[in-house]
Formats: sequence, structure tokens, C-alpha cells
Amino acid sequence: MKKVFTVLSIVAISTAANAQIVINEVYGGGGNSGASYKNDFIELKNVGSSTVTLTGAFIQYASAAGTFNGGTNTHSLPDITLAPGKTYLIAEAGGANGADLPTTDASGSINLSGTAGKVALTSSATSITSPTAASVIDFVGFGTTANQFEGTGPAPAPSNVNSIARTSGDSNNNASDFVAGTPTPQNSASGSLAVTDLSKAKGTFVKNTFVKTNEITFGAEAKDVKVYNMTGQIVKTASVRENESMNVAELQKGNYIITGTVNSKPVSQKILKD
Repeated sequence: MKKVFTVLSIVAISTAANAQIVINEVYGGGGNSGASYKNDFIELKNVGSSTVTLTGAFIQYASAAGTFNGGTNTHSLPDITLAPGKTYLIAEAGGANGADLPTTDASGSINLSGTAGKVALTSSATSITSPTAASVIDFVGFGTTANQFEGTGPAPAPSNVNSIARTSGDSNNNASDFVAGTPTPQNSASGSLAVTDLSKAKGTFVKNTFVKTNEITFGAEAKDVKVYNMTGQIVKTASVRENESMNVAELQKGNYIITGTVNSKPVSQKILKD
């Protein structure tokens, strides 16, 4: 769901613009038995091609069949400025089990469900009634019992060990935009592995960010390609031509970051291998 942002605090852009901040990842198992992390978290991301400033935004949450009603289920966010591909990490309620999150950019006290619920990024603290409410910037309903969502159905259910994360951009269809997998919280300081100047990469660096066939296809000729696991280890290297594929059959299922050089510019992209 794309609403109104301000680019570099100067130019207002509408729903048709490329630059946008969306809900990129949701994890609600924080602190539970067997949890991956001690805290629930919500990760935002600029999936557009321009730097974006988002001012006066709020996070709102409701249970799968519940209503948005403010209180402890709504909190404000500081002003956010994100370059293309950059992420913004928001810690929510937590417990004793799991690993510590990376340094967060903001925090709240919302206790997210680990299996089903609804999260909205809004431009107002006024409780919303639907994913198409005027103040909604982005909306994600997740889990089979969620009664509101964007598109044809909810995103899949997360768990104590899995989050839900976007496969690429925002088609306004939660069912197809998200997959469940290992949580990969990344804050706004994760610059070394963030997407950098993809507009210089002849359109698309990696074509299939959701990898089902053990082949990663590149949309541009890329030099010095490196594949990192989520602990920062390099697990594969290569150089590839435009529309050429790289076989990653030896890699385990999960999230990876691919970096490379396209047109003498550093670029990177997050993928999920299924």
C-alpha cells in the first residue's frame, strides 16, 4: 500500500511514485520457548529507487480477528529517512528466550502474535478499520486466521523460529509478497549489505529473489559476485553475465545476501532459497 512520503523533505510524491517504505519483515515469537530472538520485531524497508523521508508515522497492531484500538497496540515512530534498499528495525515486546536483536532503530511494547495477526504502518494514531483506510501506508495480515490483509489472502504464518519477510517489492498482495523463513533482522546501519544504487544496475541485479530451482539468475553483468549467509560468511563467489544463472544447490535453505559490482557500482540484494 503506497501513500504519501516526502523525498528529502522537499518534494511530496503520490501513490504512483517508486520510492516507498513498506513493512518488510514481521516476527512475533520473541522470547517464547525455542524463540530465535528475545524480542518481537517489525522491519521496514525502502523498496523504491529514491531516498525517502517518512514523518509522523505509527505502528498499529491487532490480533488476527480483532480490531485496531490504539493503546499499547499503537506507537509512534521517529522521523525515518532511508536510502533505496535500506532497512529500519523496530523492537517490540519480548521475553527471556532467544538471541538479542541487532541494535534497533526504534522500539515499542506491542506483543505480536507468533502465528497470526495484523500490522499496519500508518500516518496517524487514529485506529484504522481496514487495509484501505486513508492513513494506511502499508498493511500486512499474516496467518490463516487473519481477517484483513492486502490482496487475495494473508501472508503465511510465522512461528517461534520463523518470521515472514518480503520476497522482493510490494504488489499489494500479502499472500504472494511474503514467505516464512529464518528471521533476518537488519537495522539502518546495515549499509555494507544493503542494496546500493540499483538504478545503475540496468534494472535488476538478481531477477529471482525467491529461489526455488537452485539457480540464481542475474539481470545484469556482475563482477566479483559474493554470496553471504546471515552471519556474514562468504559461501560462494563468481562473476556472471547478464541473464546468466549461478547454481546454488549446495547452499542450505534460508536467507542470503548477494553482492557484486555492476557498471562499476557496488550493488547487493537479499534472497531466500527455498
